[in-house]
Amino acid sequence: MAIKLAVFDISGTTVEDKDYVAEALVKAFEKQDLFISHKHANTKMGIPKPLVIRELLNDIFEETPEDFEALVSNIHADFIQTMIDFYQTDKNVKAKTNAVRTMLALKNAGVKVALDTGFSKQIADAIIDRLGWDIQQVVDFWVASDEVKQGRPHADMVLKAMEIAGVTDSKEVAKIGDTESDLGEGTAAGCKYIIGLTTGAQPRSVLEKTNHTHLVDDLYEVVNIVLN
Repeated sequence: MAIKLAVFDISGTTVEDKDYVAEALVKAFEKQDLFISHKHANTKMGIPKPLVIRELLNDIFEETPEDFEALVSNIHADFIQTMIDFYQTDKNVKAKTNAVRTMLALKNAGVKVALDTGFSKQIADAIIDRLGWDIQQVVDFWVASDEVKQGRPHADMVLKAMEIAGVTDSKEVAKIGDTESDLGEGTAAGCKYIIGLTTGAQPRSVLEKTNHTHLVDDLYEVVNIVLN
């Protein structure tokens, strides 16, 4: 069955991430006089950021503080603003190697190309706008974690993308990402291809322990897999 829709993650998969997201989380926690490591933050990549923050806070506190939800809200607000500022202005914002080439090759072959992300829509919009992917028609559309009921590793964003693309069979969908939660999302949605990119937030040694159909070191390998 031919693939009609390819759903790519954003940060670490199609957009370069040299610990930028982890750094933003670290800084947001520091504003509340709380301290986490970049390594610890990176273990949580791919899932909705309010959930990331809750999990990191639970790792810090032995007992849940009374102001827990306010703390989550404040950290998330700082994180969002830091990320928007970064993606709008920083010179390091750029596409991942072969990302545009890969997505355009799929589009030219008639495959719908979507992005999904653990970011909020505000951040996703800032990224797409900065890279010009909407105007240049590199992607057809994107879905953010706050636009669905449940983010990764649940299937909701892929199912939303299928609805938008008019695809009814998940065996006509490929999911591509650089984290365990991306692969879990593809598995939950029943995608035909669940492809892990080994040069993102989490290494091959982590991804290979999670259900997948393929692991690739170069994003352009996705073209041969999807169009096989």
